[in-house]
This record gives sequence, structure tokens and C-alpha cells, in this order.
Amino acid sequence: MSDFFRYKLTIEYDGRNYHGWQMQDTAPSIQQEMERATYKFCQTKCRFHAAGRTDAGVHARGMVVHVDIPRDERAFKVRDGLNFHMKGIPVSVLKSERVDHEFHARFSAKRRYYRYHIINRRAKLTLRTGQAWHIKKELDVDAMQSAAQVLVGKHDFTTFRSIRCQSKSPIKTLDKLEVRRDGEDIYIDTSALSYLHHQVRSMVGCLYFVGSGKWSKQDLINALEAKDRTELGFNAPPDGLYFMKVDY
Repeated sequence: MSDFFRYKLTIEYDGRNYHGWQMQDTAPSIQQEMERATYKFCQTKCRFHAAGRTDAGVHARGMVVHVDIPRDERAFKVRDGLNFHMKGIPVSVLKSERVDHEFHARFSAKRRYYRYHIINRRAKLTLRTGQAWHIKKELDVDAMQSAAQVLVGKHDFTTFRSIRCQSKSPIKTLDKLEVRRDGEDIYIDTSALSYLHHQVRSMVGCLYFVGSGKWSKQDLINALEAKDRTELGFNAPPDGLYFMKVDY
């Protein structure tokens, strides 16, 4: 590996037409696009490692990845070279940094941040179709914010865990879960060291139940304490979910 040089890249992407970050045998992925561009850049097959895995249809504003390439380049040339080879593709390298081989995009991460975007209005979406969850009925954001605090802290999140989740334990520690409104836009921001598969979308779906009056705060408490996936209220669609940034 001494002949390879490691680069830490911060990327953004529109996940609407992709089957998530991770390489797939039968569907397009963000990782596939980046590895294809890197091959064109340095004529070598290089494997990317990401801070997290996003599902099909999920977006990123500040995903962090790393890659080892056989070229000792200035960081900005790696950024510009990969972007050149991804013209017309909804993936962009925002920042490139040379790092030592001890750095790992996934294992060096200390905290990951996600945002879920809801557009709460009667009129249909046009410009932001597939980039936010459109909900016509007015939501009670104060009730959602109050209920969200039930989920902050260390809990067994089995209820909010996909049956396909590969995590060894359902216990996670949520550092923050905040709900706020800005006009017709509702933002749900969360941070934690790591998450279960579908955890954020499942939490958002249950908060939607609270905001629409289908659930009370106690119903959310009951769902959490049940530790049973069948007690989940709703799993929000991927459209509004964004991987925002990583702390190292």
C-alpha cells in the first residue's frame, strides 16, 4: 500500500435514480459511479469506503469517503479530476484532502448527522419532487418536537430497526433529535455515532403520526418500549432524507 496515496473526499449527491451508496450487482449505485470515474482518472480499480450507507433514493450533502489511488496528486486535482469524469452525473466532490493511512471514513467517525426534509403544504411538489416528503395535512411541529425528545439518549431501538439490519445490537445512543418549521418546510435533524438500518426514517414516520394527530406522545413511548418492529407506526419514504456531515 506504500505506492498508494489516501484521499478523504466530501461529496454530495442526488440519490433519486440510485439504489443507495453501496455497490449493487443489478442496480446503479453512487459507489459505482465514483469507482468508474476514479478508474478513468488513474487507470486503476480503486475501492471507496464511506462514512455511512444510504438507502435507495436517499441523498447526501456532506458524505465523507476515502480512496487509495496510485498517484501522488495535489488534493484539488483529485477533486477536479473526479468531477470531470462525472459530468452529467448527480454526484459532486466538494472537497479533497490528503490523509494518512490511519484515517478511515467509517471507522474514524465520531458522529454522523442526518436531516429529514418535509414540505408541508396543500399544493403538489414540482421543483423538489423526490427531494422532500410532501405532506398536505398541516403538522403540529410543537407536538413532534416534544415527542422527539423521548427518543434522545441510549435506548433499545428494535422497533425502529429494519428486519434487514445487520447491526449486532439494537442499542444506540441518539445525541440529538430536533424538529423545526420554516414556513412550509419542516426539518428534522439528528446526530449519533451510528444508526440502525432505517432508524432515521422510522423515527420520522412515527413523528409524522404524532404531528398529524394519529399518535400521542405516550403512543411513541409505548412503541419504543415495545422493542417490536410490528409496533412501528410508519416508515417515512427515502425522498426527504439527507446525510449531512461527519465529525472526526
